[in-house]
Amino acid sequence: MAVTPPRHVLGLQLADGIGRGNMWACLSMAFASTMIISFLPAAQPYILGAVIGVGKADQGKVVGLLGVAAEIAMIASLVWYGALADRHGRRPIVVAGFALCALGTALFPFAANVTVLVVLRVIFALGVAALNAMLSTVAIDYVRNGSRGKSYGLIGLFSGLGAMLAVLGLIRLPEILENGGMAPVGAARVSFLIIAAAVLAVAALMWFTLSKEGIPGGPGRLPLPRLVREGVTLARDPGVALSYAAAFVARADLAVVAGFLSLWVVDHATSERGMSGAEALARAGAVVGVAQTVAVLAAPLFGWLGDRMRRQDVVILAQAVAALSYLSTLLISDPLGSGMMLVAVLIGLGEIAGITTAGPLLAQQAPAGVRGSAYGVQTLCGALGILTVSALGGLLYDAWRPAAPFVVSGTLGLLVVAFGLVVRRRVTPLPESRQSVGAPA
Repeated sequence: MAVTPPRHVLGLQLADGIGRGNMWACLSMAFASTMIISFLPAAQPYILGAVIGVGKADQGKVVGLLGVAAEIAMIASLVWYGALADRHGRRPIVVAGFALCALGTALFPFAANVTVLVVLRVIFALGVAALNAMLSTVAIDYVRNGSRGKSYGLIGLFSGLGAMLAVLGLIRLPEILENGGMAPVGAARVSFLIIAAAVLAVAALMWFTLSKEGIPGGPGRLPLPRLVREGVTLARDPGVALSYAAAFVARADLAVVAGFLSLWVVDHATSERGMSGAEALARAGAVVGVAQTVAVLAAPLFGWLGDRMRRQDVVILAQAVAALSYLSTLLISDPLGSGMMLVAVLIGLGEIAGITTAGPLLAQQAPAGVRGSAYGVQTLCGALGILTVSALGGLLYDAWRPAAPFVVSGTLGLLVVAFGLVVRRRVTPLPESRQSVGAPA
């Protein structure tokens, strides 16, 4: 790419060849991708109850099953998405991701049974895998090293805004349509079709606004298996290993908030308070909305810290905050009470802390030519984390208590903190990154 004078967007110093329109497209991608990724899991309890008729005693198991099926699909595709992006560019993978999410969303409320629902959740997950891998990569590609922490902070901000729209606005569409006289099944189908159409429009927008340029120092025509192996081999570096471990927990945290927090509130509201499915979903949206509002407000803070502290240290701090936040759910007995709102604040803080800090550490440690593959592996680690928490958390949700998935996430976060404290002094930034990162202690 041709070298151009540095440009700035919202304080970010853009990489050579990246225009302001490209950066705004990246931020729009963060908003739209997190919106759809947050919407469908949060709306699952409504589909299970109002459309398919799954009993409340089995909904935790079904949510866990859907999560496991989705993560298996992601695990099978993630590293290949990263390698394909290193070879062919980021833009086609992004567009494909939005298209798959739109297809899964459009068909989801038309499922006749849980088996069909699992298939559609897999299609949706293949789109999520593409978007997750590419969002992390594009956020780093488009800015210079000294702005990478801030870049992730802004990505977190726009992602949080997208999640807020999903849980405070989009998730209320079925209730609005029901109040207008539509039957629950029809309300669900119309709502999901509207949202799917919007996601397709975003896919078209990304095709015209993301950068068409290749990646400097990219791998050219290296075989895809070699690119995958290089992303895995990078884990020998302590900093890369820590970023992969942090992603394992951070992505699981996001899944817990999107899926199990909503299920907890909906289950309690319908079984204990006698609310309708739509009313309960709206209350769940309010609780999750508090968490996402805090995430939006806190994202720039952790991005700012990422450019001013050693990146391994800010990852350790973020994981400690997240672990304590998620473990605080053990104190909640009534998810509709005021105490739940306080815990939602803590959960939002912990969620965004983990998400915004692992990526800049990986960018500091991974060579540009295999960065897509490295982020594919990192997102794969996140998928494995979601798989673990969805399976174990889903079982414990029904067998023990609704806070179980959060306890699992918090415990895993403490393990990452311990690992980080062991390796923090062994993390050495790549030469190109040292001038922009805090000096070693």
